Amino acid sequence: MTSGYVPASLEGVPRVILAVVASTFFVGFGGGVVFPILPNLGAVLGISAFVVGLILSANRWVRLVANAPAGALVDRFGVRKPFVYGLFIEGVATFGYVVALVLPDPASVSWVAYALPTVELGPITLGVEQWLLVLEGVLAPEAWFLLARILWGVGSAAVFATAYTIAADVSDGGSRGLNMGIVRGGMLLGFPSGMVLGGVVSSLAGEVVAFGLAALFALIASGVAFVLVPETHVTERESRAVKPWDIETSLPALTVGLVNFGLMFAYFGVLFSTLVLLLAEKSLTSFGLNAQGMSGIFMAVTVVTAGVAMVVGGRLSDTHASRVPVLLAFLGSFFVGFLLLARSASIEGLFVACICIGAGQGGTSGPMMALLADLMPDDRMGRASGTNNVLGDVGGGLGPMISLPAIEIFGFPPVYAVSALIPLIAGAVLLLGVRKETGTFYPGRTASD
Repeated sequence: MTSGYVPASLEGVPRVILAVVASTFFVGFGGGVVFPILPNLGAVLGISAFVVGLILSANRWVRLVANAPAGALVDRFGVRKPFVYGLFIEGVATFGYVVALVLPDPASVSWVAYALPTVELGPITLGVEQWLLVLEGVLAPEAWFLLARILWGVGSAAVFATAYTIAADVSDGGSRGLNMGIVRGGMLLGFPSGMVLGGVVSSLAGEVVAFGLAALFALIASGVAFVLVPETHVTERESRAVKPWDIETSLPALTVGLVNFGLMFAYFGVLFSTLVLLLAEKSLTSFGLNAQGMSGIFMAVTVVTAGVAMVVGGRLSDTHASRVPVLLAFLGSFFVGFLLLARSASIEGLFVACICIGAGQGGTSGPMMALLADLMPDDRMGRASGTNNVLGDVGGGLGPMISLPAIEIFGFPPVYAVSALIPLIAGAVLLLGVRKETGTFYPGRTASD
């Protein structure tokens, strides 16, 4: 596969990748900042636990609808505009958190309803009582938080689809894995950084300042992208309409997407959703922290390990004749991690399990997207990224819905042991899909690469 973008010099490639990483890292603050703040604000603002959960997960469900159109837009209009606009939308969405907290109490401005005229809309009459209900809805914090998360889902779908495509466009077979790993690492590490920002700044200066800083970083990220990220996706533009179901259904896209489905199901859907419960049941605490505090530390361990493994795995896949053995090795780390998790009875054992799982998750990300770029034509890489994101979000969304009830019925060890089978199944899917597409289990890169 040849690249759709040929830089004037080799120096241009690192600058593009660096700009993408900086943009996605800083905009990721807005994705993580809400998590340590909103659950505590729920009781203060009168938001039920169900609504808090809905707000926190709204962006993921929106992405299920937005991922495919985002990928199609990339192939139709290029990467620059969707990337910059996606970052800007995420910045506006983060500012929505600030709006949710600074809006006045509806009771203090109820006079507005009395000042508004009575309006007849067919069978509906808008009088004082109706205007009061409208006012309460417009000024409700939960409505603004939910709207912000919906906008975040739209913006992040565009950013995810474009970031991977940019990395594919400016790379060849000898650098694609490393560049994919670096980009994915920047996208991943911004999220926990936002959680730290939200927890520390909100405790020192308040929630409004924390949300405001996250919004500022997100808007700076869109400015960086506007100045530094060029158009890299040069393809023949299509005129067909963009639809939510317009995903890439070729064998390489489905193969990589199904692997991503399984890993997101186990990583976000099982590990992240159940870790705090495991710590509480086994009373595994340290440093004076409770189960919630310790779960944050262990999640950070997996994320940091994943970030390092993304770069290492991507680089290893660039230096080997085939990317598949590297992928299988990190899937094996994922498998070992969940086996250790099923048997963990100490802080030390859990620490090692989280390192193995984080390494497995991160080490597959760069090589897997690089393999997809190896096998896909340039003009369909955007849609292929959309397919990968759709299946990953489905896995991450279904994971908690299945794992939490399963743990109540069967307990932690059986659920984690079954989860250990997921990377083995993913490896089999990968081998079969690659074999069907290329005629070999270990395809090398093309002569042009």
